[in-house]
Amino acid sequence: MNNSLNKNLDLNNTGIVYNSEIEGAKDFAKKVSSAFFKEKVTKVRPETFDMENMPDNLSFVVSIGGDGTLLKCARRCSILDVPVFGFNMGRLGYLSQALPSELNYVIQKIKDKDFRIEERLMLKSDVNNIALNDMVIKKEFSARTSVLNLFINDKAVCSYMADGIIISTPTGSTAYALSAGGPVVSPDIDCFLIVPICPHTLNARPVVVNSNEKLTVKICEDTEYQITADGQDIRMFKKEVNVEKFENCAKLLLLNKEKQDFYRVLRQKLHWGVAPNRC
Repeated sequence: MNNSLNKNLDLNNTGIVYNSEIEGAKDFAKKVSSAFFKEKVTKVRPETFDMENMPDNLSFVVSIGGDGTLLKCARRCSILDVPVFGFNMGRLGYLSQALPSELNYVIQKIKDKDFRIEERLMLKSDVNNIALNDMVIKKEFSARTSVLNLFINDKAVCSYMADGIIISTPTGSTAYALSAGGPVVSPDIDCFLIVPICPHTLNARPVVVNSNEKLTVKICEDTEYQITADGQDIRMFKKEVNVEKFENCAKLLLLNKEKQDFYRVLRQKLHWGVAPNRC
């Protein structure tokens, strides 16, 4: 996807969005707001909002919470064409860029315009949900294996006997898709991943396709299935569902940290490619 320095980012209509379910997030949001104004990052003191009450008229959003908070903000901000930056107060913090202890560092980076804005591919379904990481298709309640028929551009590709299917963006390749055996994909590659969940055959393998393809999953059973966006937004469907590229991109503001490239983050956060210690 496209990266840009975006030197003309309007910071004076910044909103600080926090997850009220995370202890200390509201207080830290107020601290960020005060620091942005005091250090002249913004000309007016940014307002703080609970994640559920984020307005539609912001030009830049700072997310306070975990990766789930950032994902929810990013979905909303993609519709508004607004960049988002995340402070991590959750567990892994793979997408969130900084810890609360790095507030002064973040402020200096933003004041120096030492950042870039990365556009990330997103998914949409025809039951009206969108995702930055992934869409997960599976049966609503039953633990029984499903037969999920995959079509690409209306052409039959394969049938998975599995617990479900993950359709993932490159950004989501390090999330649920990775734990289900999918490949790690650099976020600048224009593709989607199709990864079966617990397939009951030895020849079922993940598939990587161009992001311009239309993906259809058809169900033989006359029962409801669910399609979940980023593990958060659940919609129900029967018989079939279509997934395609969303017309908007998520915009993530990333600091230009030294030695903080995609693969280094993989090693630091997920311990990817790290050989075990020898005795």
